[in-house]
Amino acid sequence: MKYKTVFQFILFAFLAFGFQQKQHLPEGFVYAKDIINDLDVELRYFGTNNFVGDTIDGYNSNKLIITRTTAERLKLVQEELYSNNLCLKVYDGYRPQRAVNHFIRWARDLNDTVNKSQFYPEVNKRNLFKEGYIASRSGHSRGSTLDLTITDGETGEPLDMGSPYDFFGQQSWVNYKNITEKQKANRQRLQTVMLKHNFRNYSKEWWHFTLRWEPFPKTYFDFEVE
Repeated sequence: MKYKTVFQFILFAFLAFGFQQKQHLPEGFVYAKDIINDLDVELRYFGTNNFVGDTIDGYNSNKLIITRTTAERLKLVQEELYSNNLCLKVYDGYRPQRAVNHFIRWARDLNDTVNKSQFYPEVNKRNLFKEGYIASRSGHSRGSTLDLTITDGETGEPLDMGSPYDFFGQQSWVNYKNITEKQKANRQRLQTVMLKHNFRNYSKEWWHFTLRWEPFPKTYFDFEVE
């Protein structure tokens, strides 16, 4: 009985801890996989495969957090893509303000160009603010903006969109002309399905979408991703 009691206590404590972990989110936010359990998530700022080349402040886990209304609309996108043997892959959602601050510090360090050749080969780092690639506020911090792409349902490989995710340059503009017809069609497929389900795009980043009538249009959050 003694060991059973100890085991029950440990189990209860573990479950309670897990419950608390899920409850720390502000009201109106959810873990996306609680709504879309098979969603492919690769938070690029939780690793080193990004323009900074390091894990970004505030990203402590590969867990996509977004507002509930965004998750519910995104689920409709996923379901529609499924019918064509396609899926979503999400690179970023909610982004803490401290992560944006990390980007600002990095952009001001002109000597740190570790991933320049991959992400901004034709952009002078001193011009990142002027050209709009780095800003002091991000719509991601409001919780209803997503960076994502479409993948092949059989292989899981992202469709060819004509430029890498987070590439700083005109190649990433939605209507960039100097790409193949297949790449244009892939971009158009993504734009069409997202717009259909109430997401508006950003013309200079084919991967970037914000929910129309988002629930927190003027609030920039700073809780960590964990």
